[in-house]
Amino acid sequence: MKVKALIIALLVVFKLNAQIDSTAVYLPKTDQKNSFLKSSIIPFSIIGVGLYVNYSNGNLGKVNLQNEIQNGLNDFETSLDDFLFVTPSLVMYGADLLKIESKNDAFTQTKFLGIALLANGAITYTLKKITNEVRPNGEADSFPSGHTSMAFVMATVLHREFNDTNKWVAYSGYFLATGTAVLRVLNNEHWVSDVLVGAGIGMIVADLVYRIEPLKNWQPLKKKQWKVMLSPTFENNTMGIYANLQF
Repeated sequence: MKVKALIIALLVVFKLNAQIDSTAVYLPKTDQKNSFLKSSIIPFSIIGVGLYVNYSNGNLGKVNLQNEIQNGLNDFETSLDDFLFVTPSLVMYGADLLKIESKNDAFTQTKFLGIALLANGAITYTLKKITNEVRPNGEADSFPSGHTSMAFVMATVLHREFNDTNKWVAYSGYFLATGTAVLRVLNNEHWVSDVLVGAGIGMIVADLVYRIEPLKNWQPLKKKQWKVMLSPTFENNTMGIYANLQF
């Protein structure tokens, strides 16, 4: 019951974020500040809850929650989360191949995604080293969850690109990213607080990247004929994306 409650709570929170964000992104420049404040309510709330859980010693503290979740799992273990976290981006490129209308072309999508992932990686890596928290399985670099933050960067980019044209595609990334967060906890790789803060960071970073005006107009390859091929890779139990650029 604890695990089911965790999954339902995460899904509700991320669904609310998608609904708020869908009404706040495509506004005139004069409304961008208010738009960001509105769309960031849920991500910042998630981060706030995560911080409370992380530093609380009571029933809602990370240790107690982890014990409750792990109780009865019988050493649950899966490597699915090492693949699942990249699926929102695979959905995006798959939708492009199927010619589903998106906000931007594939290059612009990749531009926003790449910049957001780099920024997110720098933030999460720095926080991991500053906090120096131990994972529930005894390993290092627990807080926040890198898998979760990357998954929610990709989910947010997917939502930005397809929210106006295909709601199923747009929202699917949040459900896939939520699955990643849940599996990181069930695998005993992260505390609940790790994935909550990671999710909030990922959504905020991707949102901010889409709002940087110079990036929207930066198209250095627009007049050239470029071909980009992306495919998933799996090596040493780690999932990644292989990119082949032809010009």
